[in-house]
Amino acid sequence: MKASGLILSVNKPRGWSSFAVVNKLRRALKWKSVGHAGTLDPAADGVLIVLFGDATKRCDEFMDLPKEYVAGIRFGVTTETDDLDGVVTQACDIADWSETRIANALKNFVGVIEQTPPAVSAIKIRGRRSYQLARAGKPELAPPRKIQIYSLRILEIRRPEIRVAVSCSRGTYVRSLARDLGAMMGWGGALSSLTRTAVGPYRVEQAFIVSDLVRCCPEFVFE
Repeated sequence: MKASGLILSVNKPRGWSSFAVVNKLRRALKWKSVGHAGTLDPAADGVLIVLFGDATKRCDEFMDLPKEYVAGIRFGVTTETDDLDGVVTQACDIADWSETRIANALKNFVGVIEQTPPAVSAIKIRGRRSYQLARAGKPELAPPRKIQIYSLRILEIRRPEIRVAVSCSRGTYVRSLARDLGAMMGWGGALSSLTRTAVGPYRVEQAFIVSDLVRCCPEFVFE
């Protein structure tokens, strides 16, 4: 007998879309109704909450949980997608590198702020995903929206990159943070790496590996 619902915290691998993870688990575990609570970009890894059956009705509850990330930010470059996977639109020499300036600039992003999502994202604009518009050659920015960054902590500084720990609300784009920080510094900036380390109480250290679920979970889900 199959349970009516299931909630799994999965460690999404780099190179996989969130949709691909959901599809893989849907086929392997033989659930018709499967979804996830918050898109994670293909280039990122880390916690993805996957909901099965009746648990999909609780999607908003999980999407509202605070998120934590470890992000790499590369200065001196601007791209169409605000990460290093996108086409470079501008490159800049960093002549006045200052760790103190970077630390002070980060303070401006802590709290409730208005943030413009990247031009390529899963946000819907007039019924179409932003990335679909970009692929069709009609990129369009979504309007700015209020988000909250609870804390920003520098983990490592190694010119021209920094690594930061980010704690933030639903709807925050770390790619936008990288872009906006780079603009504030006058150098340009793009996301170089991203790991979602936590969604609420669900931490990456305890998350399931997709391949392990595919191999072992049929016996776990069914009695």
